[in-house]
Amino acid sequence: MSARKLTSIAFIAAVYAVLTYVFAPLSYHYIQFRISEMLTVLPFLTPTAIPGLFLGAVIANLGSPLGIYDVMFGGLATLIAAWLTSKMPNRWLAPLPPVIINAVIIGIELGTIAGIPGLTIPLAMLWVGLGELAVCYLLGIPFLLLLERYRGRIPGFNAKK
Repeated sequence: MSARKLTSIAFIAAVYAVLTYVFAPLSYHYIQFRISEMLTVLPFLTPTAIPGLFLGAVIANLGSPLGIYDVMFGGLATLIAAWLTSKMPNRWLAPLPPVIINAVIIGIELGTIAGIPGLTIPLAMLWVGLGELAVCYLLGIPFLLLLERYRGRIPGFNAKK
């Protein structure tokens, strides 16, 4: 793997983790509005973002109140969602895998492990899904459009469609 790819992976991981920590009050509860999730559109443009997002999520989840469970399940959810995002046929569908995968996996995690009174698995899935939907579409799509606009000026980012 080239130094450029390793640097890109590390940069994406660092930005994801820092955004998660900076906005921590919004990032770690059952009603999540994790600003860093806007980066989940990046695999649509470059496969290098897949390991970067995975590592970023693992690092960010080290600060989670759910501890190792969030590191494992959050990392897995991000990895699956990033890979599926890279397979999306157009930019409008690119944010959909993170919304669905996180709603299901993180919703199940929160509904079973978090121990929040009254929080059922379906309710946790709904809250996670709504927060993810808001971030991925309201922030992720404009971010993706901005990157596509400057695609020739950003090394490693090539817009598909």
